[in-house]
Amino acid sequence: VQLQASGGGLVQAGDSLRLSCAASGGTFSNYAMGWFRQAPGKERECVAAISWSGGSKYYADSVKGRFTISRDNAKNTVYLQMNSLKPEDTAVYYCAARTLTIVTTSDEYEYWGQGTLVTVSS
Repeated sequence: VQLQASGGGLVQAGDSLRLSCAASGGTFSNYAMGWFRQAPGKERECVAAISWSGGSKYYADSVKGRFTISRDNAKNTVYLQMNSLKPEDTAVYYCAARTLTIVTTSDEYEYWGQGTLVTVSS
């Protein structure tokens, strides 16, 4: 499976962005999907994940109520709607795919996109 993330950019605090991750080369609906981020000097963390059907979702406490993960299996795409962005949301955001269930540990994801940079200025 190949993953292509897009939608990052430079925004001001309080603004919104929507990240997209387009998948190809596999049966998208077979995969749980996750969005991870990595800020300079910090470990990669899972900010959101969604099951193959969209019926189960996970959010990190730091983004709960501000970020929304969704997927469109007909378009082979997963989204991350990010509202009320804060400077501490600045990071490279990655999408990832794995078979079976949602997990939050990066080591258990089999496929990764290339990352898209989100910069939030204060």
